Amino acid sequence: MAPYPVLIVDDDAISRHVLCQALEQVGMPFVAVASGAEALARLEHQTPSLLLLDLVMPQPDGYEVLSVVRARPETRDLPVLVLTGLDGDSEITRAFEAGADDFVRKPFRAAELIARIRGQLRLRGATLAIEKKEKDAQLVLELTQALASNLDFRSILFTVTQRVAEVARVDRVSIVLVRESGDVGYVVAASDDAQLRDLAIDLSKYPEIKQVIASAQPLVITDAATHPLLEIVRQGDSHARAFSALAILPIVYEGKAMGVLFLRAKQSFSFGERELGVCRTISSAMAIALRNARVLQSLRDQTQQVTVARFEAERRLESLQRYADFFESSADGIAVFDADARLLFSNPKAREITGYDEADLNGRRISELLGDHHDAGRALQDGFARGEFPQGVDLRLLRKDGKPIVLSLSFSSVLREESVVLCSFRDVTAERSVASELIKTKDFLGRIIDASADAIICADLTGRVLIFNRAAERLYARTATETLGSDVRALYPVHGAARIMRLIRQGHGRVDGVRVDVLDSRGELVPVTVSAMLLYDGARPVGSVGVFTDLREKMRMEQQLESAQRQLIERERHAVIAELAGAAAHELNQPLTTVIMSADLLKRKLGAESPAIAVIEVLRNEADRMATIVKKIGKITRYETKSYVGRARILDLDKASEADADKPRHDAASVEHGSSPPRGD
Repeated sequence: MAPYPVLIVDDDAISRHVLCQALEQVGMPFVAVASGAEALARLEHQTPSLLLLDLVMPQPDGYEVLSVVRARPETRDLPVLVLTGLDGDSEITRAFEAGADDFVRKPFRAAELIARIRGQLRLRGATLAIEKKEKDAQLVLELTQALASNLDFRSILFTVTQRVAEVARVDRVSIVLVRESGDVGYVVAASDDAQLRDLAIDLSKYPEIKQVIASAQPLVITDAATHPLLEIVRQGDSHARAFSALAILPIVYEGKAMGVLFLRAKQSFSFGERELGVCRTISSAMAIALRNARVLQSLRDQTQQVTVARFEAERRLESLQRYADFFESSADGIAVFDADARLLFSNPKAREITGYDEADLNGRRISELLGDHHDAGRALQDGFARGEFPQGVDLRLLRKDGKPIVLSLSFSSVLREESVVLCSFRDVTAERSVASELIKTKDFLGRIIDASADAIICADLTGRVLIFNRAAERLYARTATETLGSDVRALYPVHGAARIMRLIRQGHGRVDGVRVDVLDSRGELVPVTVSAMLLYDGARPVGSVGVFTDLREKMRMEQQLESAQRQLIERERHAVIAELAGAAAHELNQPLTTVIMSADLLKRKLGAESPAIAVIEVLRNEADRMATIVKKIGKITRYETKSYVGRARILDLDKASEADADKPRHDAASVEHGSSPPRGD
């Protein structure tokens, strides 16, 4: 927590003693001084881990010391914890404005003091770690861009070794390349010798390099004097006696080590994970650059072929230069695969999308990253071997956190003779989800349109039919297959479509319930009502849609209803006539009965010898004949002649004739309609 001592500044001896005792109890190193002047003098020579500063002291007091500390570049970020016995908030505010990071009031509790000191040290440690990561990232970016530049490649390799030596804080860094077979290696660059070129070395004297080449795994030796691997060369005049600590990192290309990045320190040295991580990243970037530069070809001889190989390497690097900045700053993920679909390089966006860090990605096959869809990855790998590089392929990938995402990938060959495949990709999970929902919505709307009882037809502004639902098929007696894409004007009589469009425009883009005729596949006119409107993309009309209601069934029903009404009126008229005839027969029955009875009475009174008997007989016979006719009329009309008896109901001709003056005749007849009139004798 405190790599350097904590500097205690307090003019009070008792306070100083208590502070020293509190730090000593937790094993934290410290240095105590009694004045601000001593503190400033000590800060000139050594920067502590933290400054524990009393505010109230003789000049220079704590405020002046704090002002000087913040003004000096070496101590600008030094954590400062101030001590004060003052209760006023104004003093604390003044201390923070002067640059204090935290404060403790006197008298203080040792536990609180130690906790605050540790908190500031942790915060400082985290800040330094972030700064180191930023520096490492900047270094990797700088060297990656340098490796892809078109400058002198030898000078670039020398710069790489120098920068790696600075970061790792070692005495020497070398780049050693090896042939595919044999025991000879070539030192192509070294951090301590700018003129070194292709120095041949016998790998039998470097067993550590041979082991790393064979295993393609890093090797760290913290004590060369005791490591068993170096026993065979330790007795001679070798590199093992000159250096105490070694770190060898493989330069891997296509799964094979083509060389090593060799770090050596003369003193006993512990290689940190941070430094080794940076070196691994640089070695991965160097593998592609070295391969593309054909450095191995320059090692075949020291003749004219060296110049040719160098020219070829520079040409390759020049072609890659344009990709360097693009890779790092691209908004799309970019990955480089070899012919076996093994990942060689990934840019920051690729790692952000997938959730993997560089160590997780490098060397992995694309099929391994696709999880359950590994078959698709193997198919891509087989396609690479055939020279097939698909574009716009959607594949599902599992992020490192297990979240599935959909990537849209496009592949292309880069320096195809070198079997390098470039892949650019984007996370299209949200877009594909929206597209899927749109497809579902479209299908749902399509089912609604097809289920409509009314015909629905949509066309663009050129008149091309885009939608033709099932009701439209029934209406026009033609299929959607033959209609879609055809001219909408064929569905109307001459100038019919133009008339509808004119009405729509007159109605400011809409028309409702217009009665028109359309033309079916047989050339027959079909009566319909149409409601139509324009479709807009923003403020621009792009098409029209119409809803057509078939009126044929409605018109047939109206005709049937009209016929039924006529028949009903006719039946009512006949019923009225029948009722009138029946009523008349009934009304005539009584006078005829009176005539017959009167004739019979006269016959009895006059006797058979009376001359009037013949006349009475004629009258009697004619009355009987009339009575028979009336009785037949009554039976036909269901109104038999009889006198009104009890509750019998029969049409009253007097009242009916009075009602005729006020209402139609069939209304008078309807008074008795529906009840069975009484039968007469």
